Amino acid sequence: MSPATPVPQSGGPALELLVHGVGGATPQDMLGDPRTVRVTGDEKAAVYRRTEDVEAELRPDQHADRPIPEAYCWSNLTSGNGARALWLLLLPFMVVNLAHWMRPRAKGRRGTTRLYGVLVRLVALSLTVLLTAAACEVALDLLAWQCAGSPECARERSWLGFLSSAQGGWWSQPGRRLALAAVVPAALVGLLWYLSHRTWSAYESQRPPTGEDAEEDEDDAEEDGNGEEPRPSTTVVRPALGRPGFWYGRRLVARLRAAHTAAGFLTVAAAVTGAAARHDRGAGGPLMELTGVLLEATLAAASLAVLWVVFRRGRSEKRMDARLDRAAVRYLPGAALALLGLSMLYASWSRPGWVSGATLPGDVTFRVIALAQGALVVALAVAARILHRRARHPRTVMHGMGGPAVATLACALGGVMTGGIAQRVGDWLDGPGTPGMDGEGSIPGPPVLLSWQASVIPVLLLVLLVPVVVLALRTWSAARRLARPVEADYDEGRPDAVRTRRIAGTRARAALTDTAPRIVGIVSGATLLLGAGAVAGAWASGEVPGKAFGNSHPFVESAAESAQALGSWLIGFGFILFVTMGRRAYRDASARRTIGILWDVGTFWPRAAHPFAPPCYAERAVPDLTWRMCTWTGRTGGRLVISGHSQGSVLAAAAVWQLPAATRRRVALLTYGSPLERLYGRWFPAYFGPVALRELRSEVHCWRNLWRHTDPIGGPVLVPAEGDHPAVDLDALKDPVVYGRSERYPLPEPILGHSEYQADPHFATERGKLLDRLSPAVPRQSQGSSGRSSG
Repeated sequence: MSPATPVPQSGGPALELLVHGVGGATPQDMLGDPRTVRVTGDEKAAVYRRTEDVEAELRPDQHADRPIPEAYCWSNLTSGNGARALWLLLLPFMVVNLAHWMRPRAKGRRGTTRLYGVLVRLVALSLTVLLTAAACEVALDLLAWQCAGSPECARERSWLGFLSSAQGGWWSQPGRRLALAAVVPAALVGLLWYLSHRTWSAYESQRPPTGEDAEEDEDDAEEDGNGEEPRPSTTVVRPALGRPGFWYGRRLVARLRAAHTAAGFLTVAAAVTGAAARHDRGAGGPLMELTGVLLEATLAAASLAVLWVVFRRGRSEKRMDARLDRAAVRYLPGAALALLGLSMLYASWSRPGWVSGATLPGDVTFRVIALAQGALVVALAVAARILHRRARHPRTVMHGMGGPAVATLACALGGVMTGGIAQRVGDWLDGPGTPGMDGEGSIPGPPVLLSWQASVIPVLLLVLLVPVVVLALRTWSAARRLARPVEADYDEGRPDAVRTRRIAGTRARAALTDTAPRIVGIVSGATLLLGAGAVAGAWASGEVPGKAFGNSHPFVESAAESAQALGSWLIGFGFILFVTMGRRAYRDASARRTIGILWDVGTFWPRAAHPFAPPCYAERAVPDLTWRMCTWTGRTGGRLVISGHSQGSVLAAAAVWQLPAATRRRVALLTYGSPLERLYGRWFPAYFGPVALRELRSEVHCWRNLWRHTDPIGGPVLVPAEGDHPAVDLDALKDPVVYGRSERYPLPEPILGHSEYQADPHFATERGKLLDRLSPAVPRQSQGSSGRSSG
């Protein structure tokens, strides 16, 4: 722990509210004491104090020389129990949800802003359809249609015997096999609904301490919750993260959850109905043919209703909207489930002459999904470019194209995950044969598009290898250039070459974070082009790459076969690795915390695009912090500094934005190792860009930011001095604190990078200065216990 901070001579209680960063921290480590007590909160997130400080407000004389330290621990929101391992299935959904918040800031482009939101929501919907279609591919096509329809394949798997066409039983007809197999993807959709509903009740239903309306700035406003134009208001214009409804997404998530659940059920129903209806059009009677047409038309109408909900309903932030769209939430998923039941009944009708052969009709589905995703991403890029041109800033990543790039990566992740499952199951069912490559296999295998998509993975890795090598060379060169500045910073008369290289190398590697946008841009661009090529190749040839190039030059043929084999192996390896990580995370708490770091970063934002994404922990953490600051300052009239490290600094800033104006005047913000500008400001410019950070500095009473050149995550917030407000950033802290050995530091000091900011002497000094600038107020009531009733 750092030295105690002197309380200013103006008197009054002072509180330091500590908020940890990614990866979590125990209250014992944060408070520097093994004896801690939970003051308020539950097992997911809580405020802790040292045992001796529980009644600190009643003993002001004992705390005259330091503020009362409190620790807010929120790590269990992202890495609590074993069920968090299931969130790995939701990784593409989480990534596409990030694309929604990466929208560039633009003035006067309300229509384009709404279009951007609609396009991201459509990409998110396509991912739900893709996942459901992959489950249908495995259960309906590979198992029920191909394997159960092949006597050789079914003979080797006794558990499929009752479905085998060779048995001649009641289940042997293709339609009945499909109806039974449809239970599997329908159950997957139901599981996604359950996970979303369960987390919705725990996260999205946390009310902020204030509920007054706030006007939306026109460049950040999206569609109102009722689909109406925002009405003129006399209330003050608030930054996006300061609006009462920003961290209260209950209505939106419920609405989108209904639409995505319905889309999943309709996808399964379409797969079952399409196969039976195609048979009836060729060999069925007039009644069955008419039934199929009517059912397909009803499914199309229900799909339009889903699209209407996704199109029409945006996100309202200017008020805390506790209403629910009961018609959509209740009836849309129910109607889709009823249609699925009718589809299963229709397919189960006896068709004695129906025989399953080749692949399940509807193989074109994956090509249509891939084309739709590509078109949506391109349209999203156009919208992002238009928005960025109205409010350009050199720090914005990829010239405003971060959202489309990340949406592309979400689609690629979805394709790899779904293709990996289908490829593994196909290889398992086919035995020694290679699906699509020879006639020895017992089944045709998965759609050829999945083989084409797997084949482009080795090509993508080769493309990625070039910038990786370039970055490695540039980092080595930068480390050599930094040697002299490092020695100049320490004014070392007798420099140590080894020590200098180590410090310079750490600084050079820390700077790699700023090159991440280039890597993301290269990967997303190559993914989009290679994906388009895979769709074109599959559509034009109708065969896997190894056979499509069978009559070409021997080198080309060999390269195609090698790419297909290596890609299939890589995608299978990725699937096995994914399952292994999930299993380990389910059983091992330490592995779950490691994976939780991914959720710490990716699930900060509300679920505005995909309702099946992992829940937004900030919708619990921000109200927690806001309530604590409001109640403590209101009851004691004291001064409070909220001290946030890493991701905790983002939570702290978001909580300060939500405070009432009277409370903000008694709160200081101390951030260290903060990604507020370096990551959030560049990737999410509409919410943490230069304008937003300047607004935060003007609203909070005082703010100080600490950073190091050796920190790969944190950095300066780049808010300059203005008027009575000094610059937010302190000069870069030295890391290590001293270059070599000295009387005060007889042993070599470590290079700390992103950790242990509180060990730096400047930390206590700057914290004390912030408290000195705060003025105590008259409390609303007499000081009392800070126990559970205070939170």
